[in-house]
Amino acid sequence: MKRSLGKEIPLFIIVLLPFLYLGYSWKDLPDQVPLHWNLNGEIDRWGNKSELIFIPLLLPLLIYVIFLVVPKIDPKGKIKNMGNKYHNIKLILTVFMSFLALFILYAAKHQSISNPNYLVLLIGILFVMLGNYFKTIKPNYFIGIRTPWTLENEAVWKATHKMGGILWFAGGLIIVIGSLILNQKLNFRLLFIVTTVITIIPVVYSYLKFTKLPK
Repeated sequence: MKRSLGKEIPLFIIVLLPFLYLGYSWKDLPDQVPLHWNLNGEIDRWGNKSELIFIPLLLPLLIYVIFLVVPKIDPKGKIKNMGNKYHNIKLILTVFMSFLALFILYAAKHQSISNPNYLVLLIGILFVMLGNYFKTIKPNYFIGIRTPWTLENEAVWKATHKMGGILWFAGGLIIVIGSLILNQKLNFRLLFIVTTVITIIPVVYSYLKFTKLPK
C-alpha cells in the first residue's frame, strides 16, 4: 500500500501543477481570454476566464482518474499483468496532459502562442515514447491497438504491437524533426498525415495478420 501511494504522490503533484498555475495567475487574467487558436497561431475564439478551469479538469485530471479506474473495472484483470509498464504509461500521458494544460493556460494568460510548433513537438515526443512501449503491452481491453483481430488472437496482438511500435516511434521522430524545420501550416499538416498513417496501418495490418492464421 505504501509503495503504491509513493508512486501516486508524484503523479498527483503533476496533476496539480496546472491548477496551481491557474490559481496563481487568476488575478492577472482579464475577464475575456483566448480559448482557441487557428493553424497560424491566431486567436479565433474568446471566452470568460472561468472556462479555463476545464483545461486542467479535462486534461491531466481526467486522464489520471481514468488510469486509476481502469484496473478496477477490467473484466478479466489483464491490466494487472502489465505490472510497472502500466504505471509508466500512466506517467507519460499524465505528464503530457499536464504540460499541455500549462501550455494552453500560459498562452491564454499572455493572449498569444509564441510558437505553435512547440505543441507539435510535444505530440511528437509523446508518439516516440508510446511507440517505445507498444511491444511490451500485453493483451487487454483498454490500452494499445485494440481491434477485433488483436483481441481475438494473442499472436496477432504481439505482431501488431511490434510493428505499430516501430511505426509510432518513427512517426514521432518525423513529427519532432518537422516541428524544428517546418512552418506552422506545414507542421500541422504533417502532424495530421503522420497521425492518420500510424493509426490506420496497424488496424489494417492486424486484419491481414489474422486472415493468415491457420483455420
